[in-house]
Amino acid sequence: MNMKRTLIAAMATVALSFSASAIAADDYKLTLKLSHVFSPAEDLTKFMDEVAGIIKKKTDGAINIQTFPQGQIATYKDGMEQVVRGANFISVEDPSYVGDYVPDFKALVGPMLYDTYDEYSTLVRNTKLVADMKKAAEAKGIKILALDYVFGFRSVITNKVITKPEDLKGVKLRTPGSKLFIDTLNAMGATATPLPWGETLSAVSQGVVDGLEGSEFTNLGTKVYEVRKNVALTRHFLGTCGVYISTQVWDKIPAKYQKIIADEFDAGALRMVETMKGKHGAVVKELESYGVKFNEVDKKAFKDATARIYKEIPGVTPNVYDALVGELTKIRAAKK
Repeated sequence: MNMKRTLIAAMATVALSFSASAIAADDYKLTLKLSHVFSPAEDLTKFMDEVAGIIKKKTDGAINIQTFPQGQIATYKDGMEQVVRGANFISVEDPSYVGDYVPDFKALVGPMLYDTYDEYSTLVRNTKLVADMKKAAEAKGIKILALDYVFGFRSVITNKVITKPEDLKGVKLRTPGSKLFIDTLNAMGATATPLPWGETLSAVSQGVVDGLEGSEFTNLGTKVYEVRKNVALTRHFLGTCGVYISTQVWDKIPAKYQKIIADEFDAGALRMVETMKGKHGAVVKELESYGVKFNEVDKKAFKDATARIYKEIPGVTPNVYDALVGELTKIRAAKK
């Protein structure tokens, strides 16, 4: 009889525990601020707004993600610092900014590495190499919800036909503040000039810088074509953003909401990759209708010029470049 009473009491305790957890989850409310530098007209902004809306609906309003485009609040390094400090904040940035905490992420998005959107997406989703990088980021307080919100290959935009590194001598190009971007553009032969995005078009118009680097989607969405008309197709970086939240914040979110958040940011990235692949040709044609000219470049010359970048990243795992190339070789072979 005592054993039966003990069992009943234990079952009641478990039931009460589950009930309390359910009540806690049902009462849970969290508002997160999501920040990035993209303009309202650009696809990344639209996808972030869409995902935030879906999450709010699927959590019955428990998770409210307020989106702030165009650098209205902290971005770049400042945005990542908000994440690491444990703020109720989601940073949407190039993965190189995670590289300030886990240097291998700078190699992951290093120069002249990728040929297609899909091979990058496959690499970051399906390899142990990148899974281990994500674990290392979590140890630094950064939970990665996605890495492949891809917005196109970045190329050099000026009023000059650029075909080789020597053509960039003395050319001042606006870059983000990422050291990887600065070092890469300098290695390509240009004079990298870090500027906030909000100051970029006026700086180009006024001749403070000679041009910038960015994707065709950014060119169209922010009307770069109004100030510069030539695109040298260096494709030196694959333009991509990751989505990052503090592990301190993440660990306090009820599991059922964690799953919805993770699933929706993951699905949004896949939709964006497919959307951008489908739109690229039309975007190029529209830019050409505005007088933009595109020219091919000596890719080998630019690749040779930037090869040293992978060896110069402070703190990077030895041979990480070779490991990345090895994984990409397998991914490309599987596609044939």
